[in-house]
Amino acid sequence: MVTDATISPAVAKLNAVRSEIGKIIVGQQSVVDGVLICLVAGGHVLLEGVPGLGKTTLLRTLGRTLGLRYSRIQFTPDLMPADIVGSMIMETDDRGHKSFRFQEGPIFANLVLADEINRATPKTQSALLEAMQERTVTSGTTTHHLESPFLVMATQNPIEMEGTYPLPEAQLDRFLMKIVVTYPSHTELSRIVERTIAREEATVHAVLDRADILDIRSVCHDILIAPHVLEYAVQLVMATQSDNKEAHEDTKRYVRYGSSPRGAQSLVECGRVLALMRGRLHLSVDDIKEVAPSVLRHRIILNFDAHADGKTPDNIIASIISGVPVLAAA
Repeated sequence: MVTDATISPAVAKLNAVRSEIGKIIVGQQSVVDGVLICLVAGGHVLLEGVPGLGKTTLLRTLGRTLGLRYSRIQFTPDLMPADIVGSMIMETDDRGHKSFRFQEGPIFANLVLADEINRATPKTQSALLEAMQERTVTSGTTTHHLESPFLVMATQNPIEMEGTYPLPEAQLDRFLMKIVVTYPSHTELSRIVERTIAREEATVHAVLDRADILDIRSVCHDILIAPHVLEYAVQLVMATQSDNKEAHEDTKRYVRYGSSPRGAQSLVECGRVLALMRGRLHLSVDDIKEVAPSVLRHRIILNFDAHADGKTPDNIIASIISGVPVLAAA
């Protein structure tokens, strides 16, 4: 049974990570929390925003606060799948005998930063599918397992920008969250500039290791979920499916494909981590509402009418959240 004494150490560790990240990143607290939620929940995170908003810096800083294997892949149009997962190489021993050996690629790490992922071709993007879903890499007839925790932290530029390729829907669905990074406020921008001209650069220390992360995950699994909260998450996802009788009116008009069942699973998983971060022993409907935009925005495919009327996934999700009733607790 989860108690306050059980969750207090986990909350303290997560706050320590947030504090270390705050030495480098100004503001963007919702973005930082979203990335931490994905780390603890065991999912992958996609950050979208124009260049220069600190997406790469945030993920690199997170890597420095965790005692985990970290790698960075810069996605470019000429990047090949073997550059990510690895390839077979021929070796010659002292006697001249030749043999093949699998040379691991940068995907073999605990934290993988996929920088500007949508600048690579769809073929290369798809090389991540097996690793992200199955936590394995297959080369020939051999399957290699990736060590847990395994987190792909991807950044992408808005698809309207030059030189970008849309991510395949199957790959988008494998991201636990898609977080939109916005411009900083006037105050935050002033602090960023002040830090830029400071004489000494802030030092970030590792405050969590692999065992700590797995322990926090174990605590999250004990967060209580009431039946009416679970039902709300299910109703929210079903309201995004246009061919469902429970679909929202905006869904029927503007949505071509709604969220898969993975969306409902993700709402609950992310909500439990958020509840833990807030120091609570149970998941609430408000937790589900708070994580819903980041969990569902990349799982909703809009039709032509939506684009013609200027609708976005966030608009549709906001309407759905306000339109789905909350059942009374039993």
